[in-house]
Amino acid sequence: MLPISGVYEVAIRVKALPRAETFYREVLGLEVGLRDEQRHWVFLRAGDQAGMIVLQEDKGEWPVPHFAFTVNEANIEHAAEMLRARGVTVNGPVFIKWMPAKSVYFDDPDGHCLELCAPLNKM
Repeated sequence: MLPISGVYEVAIRVKALPRAETFYREVLGLEVGLRDEQRHWVFLRAGDQAGMIVLQEDKGEWPVPHFAFTVNEANIEHAAEMLRARGVTVNGPVFIKWMPAKSVYFDDPDGHCLELCAPLNKM
């Protein structure tokens, strides 16, 4: 096995870069790492140096992905309430037995299914 310890970067396509950037920065609190004006891409840091989301403007048609951000279990309820306070429709927290984890699900402005996942200690 390769010694993979996590995911560092995920690139997602968005229809309108300014709208998507506003959501990821203002609602999720991600910070700009790099802006590539020529390609219409913005690299956003997720959790300081923990990884990045790359928003890539593409007005074409593409499948809608799902991806999850890791959060601490102590913060999952508060995170769900913060999203709701910003007008985001949230499902959860829900308990996922096989992982085990608590997760919150919601969509971004382009319909990407996002998740905040709080892994729990194995029981």
